[in-house]
Amino acid sequence: MRSGELLSSAIRYATVMCVPSVFLAVVGLSACKTTPPAADRQGQLIAKGRDLFFNETFAGNGRTCGTCHPAENNFTIDPAFIATLPKDNPLFVAEFNPDLKENFENPALMREFGLILENLDGFDDLKNQFVMRGVPHTLGLRTSVNSPGGPRTGWSGDGAPGDGSLRSFAVGAVIQHFTKTLNRVPDVDFRLPTGEELDALEAIQLSLGRQQDLALPLRLRGTVPKRGQEIFLDNTLGKCNRCHVNAGATANFGGGSLGNANFNTGVEDLPDQPARLTGKVVPRDDGFRTPGDGTFNVPPLVEAADTGPFFHNNAIETIEGAVAFYDGEAFNKSPAGRALAAADPRGVGIELDGTQIVAVAAFLRVINVLENIRQSIMLLEASLAASSSEEKRRLLQAARRETEDSTRVLEGGGLHPDAVAHLQEARRLAEKAVRRVFFSRKHTEEAIREQKKARALLVE
Repeated sequence: MRSGELLSSAIRYATVMCVPSVFLAVVGLSACKTTPPAADRQGQLIAKGRDLFFNETFAGNGRTCGTCHPAENNFTIDPAFIATLPKDNPLFVAEFNPDLKENFENPALMREFGLILENLDGFDDLKNQFVMRGVPHTLGLRTSVNSPGGPRTGWSGDGAPGDGSLRSFAVGAVIQHFTKTLNRVPDVDFRLPTGEELDALEAIQLSLGRQQDLALPLRLRGTVPKRGQEIFLDNTLGKCNRCHVNAGATANFGGGSLGNANFNTGVEDLPDQPARLTGKVVPRDDGFRTPGDGTFNVPPLVEAADTGPFFHNNAIETIEGAVAFYDGEAFNKSPAGRALAAADPRGVGIELDGTQIVAVAAFLRVINVLENIRQSIMLLEASLAASSSEEKRRLLQAARRETEDSTRVLEGGGLHPDAVAHLQEARRLAEKAVRRVFFSRKHTEEAIREQKKARALLVE
């Protein structure tokens, strides 16, 4: 987030805090007879980051990073998930803290559309200078934040102060979302993360989800998803792969790789945006920089189908609707749409019929489920080696949630009912493994086999 002198001083503070942390670490290591393996040290850093991410309030209003990025909902929030939370959840702090009642959140838009208030242009005019944005998931960040111009975080690519890194993102998040009052005074309304804490928070975020991109095309089964992949990769038809290479967040447009790039796709020009239909004040979001240039950075698509609503303003609810956006007037009249048309020998942007839109969405649903299955198997296997019953239970429950997502995503597109049956059985076995002490390993191993059977029905 951008916030002038307050954020600049915060970054300087966080940077300075790194020095003693590093110094103490070096002194401590020099006194040890043996140095832990690098993998162990990284594991310890990730474990510390996990604890900070889900439990540390930084002496603020009760929120943690996990408040808006809960693991049980794919590290994002949506109206359906929000509706399950108790009324005293820190997400709703603006509803019960009088100091945050005005100009901190819009509770109605949060509950109905999952939108969070962001002061991207600083805190000088809280009543008028803000935007309403959805919460981006934090999966696959290792593959999706790098660009030649520096890290791209948040929806606009400049969601962090200072250098734009994930470490800086955490500083900006504390100042924006954790404060006790709108004064936002460090060591009064919150405390800033130390350098060591920022390292740990970066480590946990980079460890989430995929660590590398897909290598398309995949040898998919299923007529419609297979056709969807063809359209996705066809630079004369779907043209999706130009900005989402291998369904990731890297663009390859205009003659070379752009890394994670920013484009003005015309999302802000969509008519009947849900939040604005309420009549509440929702200022136009000008995207990257201050003042903004109207651009937003490319999000990864592998995780898209189970992390909607879509786009920075949660304007579209379904993955089919998100694909259809690129066939519409708002996109094709946008700078990005016109650039695509200019690069086409026929001067055509994106023109897809209804069945083609559904096919591309089916492809995105299937690759999402393949990633869910990969994570489910990894979690199930990790649970077999867990050193404590608490850790084993956490891993099994996470595997169960991934499997529930797989089932929901496939059923939502009417896809692969045979695979759904195996996934439902895998979920049942994972639940039994949580409850049963003596047969837990047996149930877990059976759940892994069911996951693999489901995968075999999706891809060769």
